Amino acid sequence: MLYVLRGFSFAVARSIGGADFLTERQMSNTIFVLNGPNLNMLGKREPGIYGGKTLKDIENECEEAGKALGFVVECHQSNHEGVLVDLMHQAGERAAGVIINPGAYGHTSIALHDAIRAISVPVLEVHISNIHAREEFRHKSMIAPAAKGMICGFGPYGYIMALNALKNITA
Repeated sequence: MLYVLRGFSFAVARSIGGADFLTERQMSNTIFVLNGPNLNMLGKREPGIYGGKTLKDIENECEEAGKALGFVVECHQSNHEGVLVDLMHQAGERAAGVIINPGAYGHTSIALHDAIRAISVPVLEVHISNIHAREEFRHKSMIAPAAKGMICGFGPYGYIMALNALKNITA
């Protein structure tokens, strides 16, 4: 019955009598796209590394691609680690999956690592640049061991790749 109801909102499924045993998260088709520090500066910050697209451009592309895949994409950006942890916890309750570009927190945040391990939905780490071809301090990700996978070096298209991967692993 879950498969048949996939894509319906919890309220709709409940109204037709199919949600008695399901939680709202199990029925969700929402994907959280989380962006960390300094990603609000995309389009202005080091365009030679990150390209000319703004974060809003990337969010619009994610929403459009997500819709084509049957997802509702909910985008958030914060320069504050605790806010991202709180959003990860919310995703664990409300989303089918998470795409996170943790920015510099990817290299330092045990808190985000632990937040990912605390939820049961798949989390994919995305970086616009190839972190392994940059400064050595960027080579290590604290997120990768807790995430389902990592996509890096494909520019903003990495977000679309992640949405396609989530479609595949949540189907």
